[in-house]
Amino acid sequence: MLATVAQFAATTDKAANLDAAAGLVATAAARGSDLVVLPENSMYANPDPQAETASQAEAIDGPFATAIGALAKEHGVAIVAGMTEAAAGAGKPSNTVLAVDRGGEQFGVYRKVHLYDAFGYRESDRIQPQPAKALTFTLDGLTVGVMTCYDLRFPEMARFLVDAGAEAIVVPAAWVTGPVKEDHWTTLLRARAIENTVYVLGCGQTGPVSCGQSAIVDPMGQIAASAGEAPGVASAVLDAARVAEVRVKNPSLANRRFSVSFG
Repeated sequence: MLATVAQFAATTDKAANLDAAAGLVATAAARGSDLVVLPENSMYANPDPQAETASQAEAIDGPFATAIGALAKEHGVAIVAGMTEAAAGAGKPSNTVLAVDRGGEQFGVYRKVHLYDAFGYRESDRIQPQPAKALTFTLDGLTVGVMTCYDLRFPEMARFLVDAGAEAIVVPAAWVTGPVKEDHWTTLLRARAIENTVYVLGCGQTGPVSCGQSAIVDPMGQIAASAGEAPGVASAVLDAARVAEVRVKNPSLANRRFSVSFG
């Protein structure tokens, strides 16, 4: 299976964001991709981290989700993309990732658990954290798990997905720039791959707010593809047989003494 991470910088212009995403999906499809991962908040992003977002939130069957489904069907690719999901009532919206299959139907959605209340940011002021529910889907014989950005800093989140069967983990993100932040991003992507013997696909928004540096890491922690700082794509082959091979060589999952649970 050929997977592609497709990075760009979303803005407050929803139409422009969708156009950017559509162009990247078309590029990925033209190179034969089966799975395209777009960044966190691909639908809408305000450069002011504390700006109100509830008024821009949409339902998971709203215009953005519908457009992503149409893109998937048009190009025959599965797509993972981040959006701001409206609350059922008057509460704060969710930071949500939706996953759609090649026919444009939703595999499901993941709502961010760990909100970015760090490095001077307060995501929880405007976004509602959600209970941990593992989203996995199977594509071409490979089981893929989903988490979002800051979740990457919590190793139990990746292990939770692996316990649910994940052989690859996708991480849509908007990894904010800052001293050594890019190093954290790359290091954590590789660490989650190594300790769980899975592929990890990190897809981040690009500058000026976020650092880009999207990458696909193999189950031994080697970077198979990376996209640098500018908008663009990077692709690599994912193979369930490779995961199985690495898990024989490095049986850390079989040897572990602790499990992960959420209460």
